[in-house]
Amino acid sequence: MIGDVPAMNDQIVWDPWDPAEVAGRLAGVAAPWCVAGGWALDLWHGRQTRPHHDIEIALPAGSFDQVREALAGYVFEAVGSGHRWPLRADTLRLTHQTWVREPPAGPYRLDVFREPHDGDTWICRRDRTIRLPYSRIVHRTRGGVPYLAPEIVLLFKAKATRPQDQADLDGALPRLDARRRAWLRRAVAQVHPDHPWLDVL
Repeated sequence: MIGDVPAMNDQIVWDPWDPAEVAGRLAGVAAPWCVAGGWALDLWHGRQTRPHHDIEIALPAGSFDQVREALAGYVFEAVGSGHRWPLRADTLRLTHQTWVREPPAGPYRLDVFREPHDGDTWICRRDRTIRLPYSRIVHRTRGGVPYLAPEIVLLFKAKATRPQDQADLDGALPRLDARRRAWLRRAVAQVHPDHPWLDVL
């Protein structure tokens, strides 16, 4: 328990930055951050395939202070288990997700995932035996916007398998080369052994 827990509610308002604006605001961040989630797949596709109500980025947890410095003046809240907390040492330690909003109580602009890592090696928070160097998992658009490799985006989407996640898989499968598809199948089998996606992968 992390003290007072303001619950999620219907008053949460998102007005997310687009990927190019995020990249501009984080231009001074040296850590290997990248756009994640559905937007990452769209950057990989080279076009927007569906609406996005938010935007997510991922970076090594040890580099989170770089994002806080780049977005000084914005409000940061730790998020987890359907609750939001002020950003403190304990809330940082017990969560991996942070929302960024306009002060003092404006709309949310960005969702930041603080990922486990070992130096320059990314560690999957759902199975710490799955590890890859950041140099392999962070790609860039022609405009220089960094985004997470599609097979890793889809591994995280496998957990919930919402309609949008299924649509994202269906849209990605024709473009996934044999190496990416094989990696995704192995990872899904390891993290979710009975997952229905294994049949199509």
